[in-house]
Amino acid sequence: MSDLQKRLAKAKIDQSRSQSSSSSSSSSSSAMNRIPEIETEEEDQLGSFPPPTPDDDSSSASSVSSTGTIIPSPGRALFARPQTGSINRSSLERIPWTAYFERDLSLVSDEITHHVYLTSPVSKGVLFVLHHGAGSSGLSFCVLAQELRKRLPTAGILSLDARGHGLTTCVKGGEDLSLETLSKDLEEVLKLTRKEMGWEEMPPVVLVGHSLGGAVVTDYATREEVLGYAVLDVVEGSAMDALQSMHTYLATRPTGFASLKEGIEWHVRSRTIRNGISARSSVPGLLVETEEEGKKKWKWRTDLAATQPFWEGWFVGLSTKFLSGKGGKLLLLAGTDRLDTELTIGQMQGKYALQVFPEAGHFVHEDLPEKTAIALVDFYRRNDRSALVLPPKVSQLLAQGKRV
Repeated sequence: MSDLQKRLAKAKIDQSRSQSSSSSSSSSSSAMNRIPEIETEEEDQLGSFPPPTPDDDSSSASSVSSTGTIIPSPGRALFARPQTGSINRSSLERIPWTAYFERDLSLVSDEITHHVYLTSPVSKGVLFVLHHGAGSSGLSFCVLAQELRKRLPTAGILSLDARGHGLTTCVKGGEDLSLETLSKDLEEVLKLTRKEMGWEEMPPVVLVGHSLGGAVVTDYATREEVLGYAVLDVVEGSAMDALQSMHTYLATRPTGFASLKEGIEWHVRSRTIRNGISARSSVPGLLVETEEEGKKKWKWRTDLAATQPFWEGWFVGLSTKFLSGKGGKLLLLAGTDRLDTELTIGQMQGKYALQVFPEAGHFVHEDLPEKTAIALVDFYRRNDRSALVLPPKVSQLLAQGKRV
């Protein structure tokens, strides 16, 4: 072999080795670039927030949210597999309700003391009235309340604890969670809040209800006129079907947790709540600290199994009521796979607005608070009558001596 041939052969071998090395390096570099991506996603999910202040009232600060009423169809994957990867437990500290609301109120009536969280509207701003689902509490809407105020600074937020939930207490009748009773409670909360705050008249109201809360605000809107009402991730057909699986879900759910952090971590890992900031704000309200055999344990605050006698009554006739209620209507879902015929026809006829967030779980307002806030603010603005300039009436024109 000539010297020229030897040099050409050597050059080809060196080139081949260089390409192999480059490919390996590129593959390694690509893998390394993917690792921070995964870590970043976890950091975003758990998020960061100012630590709780030491002088917060622990009972109030821990009154947050809970498990949902409705288990979606399998395609919705609310109770999905635990996510892979580690969770930074140091970022699982509770966030107090004072980070989101101006004040909390105890509104006393004959048989019940309603507990609500309130940020007052500014000037003639709208009041968003938020009603949680079964097992939750008023602070299920913490992050949503913050996002609403970012986009509509004049808005007020009133988020209530239903009877048998949160810090609302009953002298008697606490076990009555029928739709009729809860709807009357909502009416009473609005009247007592107006009286407590000294408002001359009630601000324009937009009702927002999640799951069971959606059924409550819809029932109220069939009796009283409001600016609008929004129902979050519940329709009659899927609700009735999902109730058949409720016992299975409750049987497989942990009965309690060794610590509050463990409870928050379980909700994030199981993807019951897919937003870490919201989980840190709401999960403590799902749990109450107890002591058994000298050991502290965090158990569920609300016994969902005990509410079974009311499950069917919450949702029967919901679709018809939703379409016939007074005021603008918004249905916000995590999926349309179980949208029933009546609502499908109603949507095609333009009787209500429909928005779908397929990337969310059942707790759409906790999983995607920013998108939910944008949808609600847009919904309010479409139905806001204060900006309308109506033409003068004929009688007014005649009184002014003008020809008609």
